[in-house]
Amino acid sequence: MTTSATTITTTADLYDHYGEELESCEIQFRQYGARSTFRGTISTVRARDENQLVKDAVAEPGRGRVLVIDGEGSNRTALLGDNMAMTAARNGWQGIVVHGAVRDVAALATIDLGIKAVGSNPRRSRKEGTGSRDVPLSFGGATFLPGQEIVCDDDGVVVLPPTGRRSA
Repeated sequence: MTTSATTITTTADLYDHYGEELESCEIQFRQYGARSTFRGTISTVRARDENQLVKDAVAEPGRGRVLVIDGEGSNRTALLGDNMAMTAARNGWQGIVVHGAVRDVAALATIDLGIKAVGSNPRRSRKEGTGSRDVPLSFGGATFLPGQEIVCDDDGVVVLPPTGRRSA
């Protein structure tokens, strides 16, 4: 019997299966949402200390996607709070990975959504609409391409190789 990536559920087992074909993010994210394990197709936002594009993204139907936000690791302001997280959960997003800060930590823990972030800060971010949407992101030794599949659990964050390049 052949094992496929869709039947493997943990990041450690995926790494054992794919080895160096897999993108493994080295950042030690903290868990904030009610789901500790989540996976889906990547959608991206790049914005530092500014979250209008994040707000716009989570307002869309998630269709099982995972939003990856590159805030350049800044903990100066929160890029996600409880209101946006609740909107994302209602709209069918599987999770959100924030290379930056979140806020409303106690409330985030009750929302049925996977949320990983570097840290927290109660300070609101700006809402100016600057940044980029659905562009390649790179941080923590991994590249996050829109359309690729991401898997997140207590061990970490991995990005599967494109379907056509996956080994059996």
